[in-house]
Amino acid sequence: MSRTAPAPAGEAAPPRPRRRIPGLGALRESGRLFALAGTTVREAFRRPFQTRELIEQFWFVAAVTILPAALVSIPFGAVIALQVGSLAQQLGAQSFTGGASVLAVIQQASPLIVALLIAGAGGSAICADLGSRTIREELEAMEVMGVSPVQRLVVPRVLACMLVAVLLNGLVSVVGTLGGYFFNVMLQHGTPGAYLSSFSALAQLPDLYISEIKAVVFGFIAGVVAAYRGLNPRGGPKGVGDVVNQSVVITFLLLFVVNVVLTAIYLQLVPQKGA
Repeated sequence: MSRTAPAPAGEAAPPRPRRRIPGLGALRESGRLFALAGTTVREAFRRPFQTRELIEQFWFVAAVTILPAALVSIPFGAVIALQVGSLAQQLGAQSFTGGASVLAVIQQASPLIVALLIAGAGGSAICADLGSRTIREELEAMEVMGVSPVQRLVVPRVLACMLVAVLLNGLVSVVGTLGGYFFNVMLQHGTPGAYLSSFSALAQLPDLYISEIKAVVFGFIAGVVAAYRGLNPRGGPKGVGDVVNQSVVITFLLLFVVNVVLTAIYLQLVPQKGA
């Protein structure tokens, strides 16, 4: 049995290899992500506010997401309306097709569609931009000059994602509702009056509130995750490409988890109409 030879007298013993704790790296990364989110919120109230940067980022994110959001919302609304309509016909509750499908679009599909498109189109571009700046050491130069990279670069991009998410959420809700209405009336021979009356009978104003709240939260998550991965690239240009892919995947996972939490809280706190 081999044994490690003792260190000669007067010489320091070699350092022992550190034991790697499973999950510690992921926990550390999660802590840094939450720290950046808190710093972003705090830096958003500092002056001077980067109004011009915010407008430029808002226009960029909106330009790359508005058309895909409008196009994607049509099949989403159609699929939900067709599925709900088919199930309602089997149960003999065709009169509730409109209310169920529209609520599903407004509460669930619309904020998720918007957030996924922002993360995939706008968030990936934000991550690539910040990653390229990081490997060129532009952020270190800003810190040397006394400029906060978070306040100068991260805050406008996160706020832009949040504003675009709120505005696009309304667009996707309207387009998805119209798509579901068209396919239900044309393909499943539903009556327009029953579709609209069931929606007015089941829907309530808090349903729109939770949809907009989800859009704000999802936009914040997409912007913060993209900024965090962009500020921490590894391995030069190849590392920038890797963090772009990672930011999209991490954002998708967080969005679905947070969506479940917000939906559960809403259903527990807000009584449903007619219940």
